[in-house]
Amino acid sequence: MYYGGIEAGGTKFVCAVSDGALSIIDQISIPTTTPIETLRQVTQFFDQYPLISLGVGSFGPIGIDPEKAEYGHILTTPKKGWTNTDLLGMLKEQYALPIGWTTDVNAAALGELKLGAAKEQNSCVYLTVGTGIGGGFVTNGQPFSGFSHPEMGHIHVKRHKEDTYAGGCPYHQDCLEGLAAGPSLKGRTGIEGTAISADHEIWAIQAYYIAQALMTYTLTFSPEVIVLGGGVMNQPHLLHQIRASFVEQMNSYVLTPPIEDYIVEWGLPNQSGIYGSLLLAKNAAKNTSE
Repeated sequence: MYYGGIEAGGTKFVCAVSDGALSIIDQISIPTTTPIETLRQVTQFFDQYPLISLGVGSFGPIGIDPEKAEYGHILTTPKKGWTNTDLLGMLKEQYALPIGWTTDVNAAALGELKLGAAKEQNSCVYLTVGTGIGGGFVTNGQPFSGFSHPEMGHIHVKRHKEDTYAGGCPYHQDCLEGLAAGPSLKGRTGIEGTAISADHEIWAIQAYYIAQALMTYTLTFSPEVIVLGGGVMNQPHLLHQIRASFVEQMNSYVLTPPIEDYIVEWGLPNQSGIYGSLLLAKNAAKNTSE
């Protein structure tokens, strides 16, 4: 018997099965097309294995309150054809199994807390900086939530004094995602992010916004570790600039753990979300049996 995990992204669905020790037995990446076609390929993969439970970390925003009709749905999203999709309901129609459900970034935070860069801590914030920006917060082994889940990429930030870029978020224009996600790099320079030299002035602006957000998360949640992942973070120099900007902006107001231990890169590169989804599956099976 196996655990099944789904990291449901707007570009691709990563599906995996693991044994009881969370060692991955098989994994597949499926392009995100229409809900029906994508789920058809998902079930074709999982139908090969006897599953104990499933865990799903989904792109969002999503409905997380089991008492509301929107529970299990993908809500407002720029991904064409997916708004108000009852993803959890579609999976339950296929599998009479316990299913854990949260956001993709909450799943990634859980993966990093239990198996990655925040292992042996009680809490962490995970922030992914890529095509978009999203964040999750896990404390005492559970993703944080209220009436909804955090949307850390859409907080408003104070503009860098030298930044004239309008911002690229379709909802808020110049929120954190609009000013610091991957497309903002090309939007300002006309150059793909991977081709921008390490000494380009754009990185100081990028670090300023990300560090400012991390300061906000620190003052709000006081996590024991902040983990950074995503494609934009595949720039070794950027982590150092973010740390330096964080220290400067915090200005010793709150004393955090040593900065090299407090703001760290992901320990499960490109796998945080799928391991977190498998952990959700394991927890769902455990909660059902108790």
